[in-house]
Amino acid sequence: MSFALGYSLAVLIAMLLLFISNRFRLDLVALMGLLALLLAGVIDVEQALAGFANPVVIMIAALFVVGASLFQTGVADIMGRQVERLAGEGFVGLLLVIMLVTALLSAFLSSTGTVAVMLPVVLAIARRRQISPSMLLMPLCFASLLGGMTTLIGTPPNLIVSAQLAAAGLEPLGFFDFSLIGLSMLVIGMVYMTLVAPRLLPARQPTPDGPLKAPGWQELFAHYGLAATIVRLQVPADSPLVAAQFTSAALRSDHAVTVLALVSYTRRGRWARRAEANTLIRAGDELHVVGSSEAIDAVVQRFGLQRTGEADGLPFGIDLVDALVPPRSGLIGRTLRELRLHSGAGVTVIGQRPAGSDGQEPDLDRPLKAGDALLMTGILKSMKRVARSPRDLVLLHEESEDRGWDPRRGPLAIAVLLGMMVVMAMNLMPNVQAVLFAAVLLVLLGCVNVQDAYRSINFESVVLIAAILPMATALEVTGGLDMASQALMERTGEAGPLALLAALFVFTSVLSQIVSNTATTVLVAPIAISAALGLGINPQAAVITVAIAASAAFATPVASPVNTLVLGAGAYRFGDFARVGIPLQLLLLLATLLMVPILFPL
Repeated sequence: MSFALGYSLAVLIAMLLLFISNRFRLDLVALMGLLALLLAGVIDVEQALAGFANPVVIMIAALFVVGASLFQTGVADIMGRQVERLAGEGFVGLLLVIMLVTALLSAFLSSTGTVAVMLPVVLAIARRRQISPSMLLMPLCFASLLGGMTTLIGTPPNLIVSAQLAAAGLEPLGFFDFSLIGLSMLVIGMVYMTLVAPRLLPARQPTPDGPLKAPGWQELFAHYGLAATIVRLQVPADSPLVAAQFTSAALRSDHAVTVLALVSYTRRGRWARRAEANTLIRAGDELHVVGSSEAIDAVVQRFGLQRTGEADGLPFGIDLVDALVPPRSGLIGRTLRELRLHSGAGVTVIGQRPAGSDGQEPDLDRPLKAGDALLMTGILKSMKRVARSPRDLVLLHEESEDRGWDPRRGPLAIAVLLGMMVVMAMNLMPNVQAVLFAAVLLVLLGCVNVQDAYRSINFESVVLIAAILPMATALEVTGGLDMASQALMERTGEAGPLALLAALFVFTSVLSQIVSNTATTVLVAPIAISAALGLGINPQAAVITVAIAASAAFATPVASPVNTLVLGAGAYRFGDFARVGIPLQLLLLLATLLMVPILFPL
């Protein structure tokens, strides 16, 4: 083994370990690996930067803009909110419609964006029908992954394997070349989730009996591990709090007591005010607060306040909503103190529930992570402003009608999307050119403005692909690709083509449970092509197998961003995904070995 090959493998192993540790962002790890290869001279500058000019990288960036137009014009929302109207009364019908609509959206939008749109819709349906959310949310996220298998643009692995074929001088895959195999996987997934999965899915967090309404404040407080009491404290004239602003009083940051509202009594009656950062506290005001008994007692003694009892509920005009931090949100890694979500933003976070754990009072200095749930109070308009994009924050219990449907621009966005699909399906121009035309046209038509277009691009995914593609180049120029494909051929060649497909599926599927499916596909697809050519097998069959296996990220809550997104909302545990997801992966493996040789003759 040469030094260059050994060094490249060491860099690859280090990257995989950093991917698994989740200590750094994926794109940062990929960039560190790129620099390590460049500094050692394994690849030159031109090879190192080639990934940033790769058509698949440009396409993925442009597709984020296309998807943003469908969100901005309300197309995605209005499709999501048709679910209950089509579902009928039965649970099976509801599950099938949820999965169908989700799969349809994710065939053209990112799976994370699709689940962010569908999540509040499904939670509202679960409340109205008295169904445990955990019975619906895992099928929702699995449907988004299955739907992405059905088109070229549905998921990055599909784009990557097609681009790798073209890079190897072979015929790339067309727009609908994935459709038959992808639809077959979707049907298998839907049958499995309706007939088998209900026996395996946990029935946690059942909606309580009673009126069909959103969760009450007591229920939400209990879910976040908060004491289900709102204490009223009156401010006497001699209290140090009189004429103080909330910022200077520091009741929350220094004393762990959160003020939900101030209630003032005047000649005109009783009225409530938001506890904003610059709000003045007046003599006679009544503070509606939450916190531990010890913390409230300490505040009463410190500021000479008087307990006047417990409030029956939230003051009039103050809303209570819980929200999820989705994967790749702009809030990840930032604290509530940095975001000023404890003051100045028009909302107050009073509860925090890290993904996969119990609720707690918010820690202002804890960096937010993907899957964290936040219980926020304030005015709904302010909360929507904070959650300006479902990519950053997903409001879970918002009972509004179809949001944002633009009767003028919505049809334009649909027409541009359909036109892009026709151009790509008929090969009227290169795929990257068609997607770029669509993205620019949508901006010019006003379906998405320039600022939102740039904001919609998930640069972590874009940079990850661009920075990890040179790793495949390094393995090729150092002989690592030939070594891996040779080892694969030696172990599967005598057993026949199906053994190669099975080995590719298992290896890709296992690796994608702990590493990004995008990174997995970039690394495995060239090996699959080389091994297939060496054994005289259709390389399209090999890369289709890799793409399906990479998207079958069902077995762990960290295997896919959408799994992490529903983890807290469904009160799932780590083992729930393995119990439901592994049998589905095995079914897809069998289906792949049966159908790929038919659709892509070996």
